[in-house]
Amino acid sequence: MSSSEKAGLRLRSIGMLAGTLLLTALAGCQVRPLYSDGATSAALGSIEIAEADDRVEQEVRNALIFLASGGQGEPVNPQYHLALNVTHRTMGVLYDDAEDRAAAGRIVVKADYNLTRTATGETVKAGYRSAVALADFPEQEFAKVRAVRDAENRAAKELAELIRADIAAALGR
Repeated sequence: MSSSEKAGLRLRSIGMLAGTLLLTALAGCQVRPLYSDGATSAALGSIEIAEADDRVEQEVRNALIFLASGGQGEPVNPQYHLALNVTHRTMGVLYDDAEDRAAAGRIVVKADYNLTRTATGETVKAGYRSAVALADFPEQEFAKVRAVRDAENRAAKELAELIRADIAAALGR
């Protein structure tokens, strides 16, 4: 066997060893979806959400009920209770000094939430999230009111998705 053949054999064996080590390292990784298993989905479906105080909070609540239960509605025998405190604020941006009005704005919807076990009252997850939606403010008053409402609805749905992801991560542990 010539020295070039020995070197080629050595390179192949090093490559095989490196490949085996890489496969061994990858076998130790556990990649799984965040909340697709049945236990987490069942836990999400058993969350009771507190009644809303205003329209925007009701939008967040409705979106959360839909996202948590997969469209099946509220649970009959809830295992968890989610308390929500939602606030919203409209701020004008791009202020036009000549017209003395804002041409666009941003709607900020914020929520404090607390997920507790119904049986024990133990807090599973508590947190704070916010979502922002942008809106144009037309000159017509009704169109402006409608633009603000649409932006509030968009921000409420985004906020519900963020809260659901937080809760699903906590329940998946």
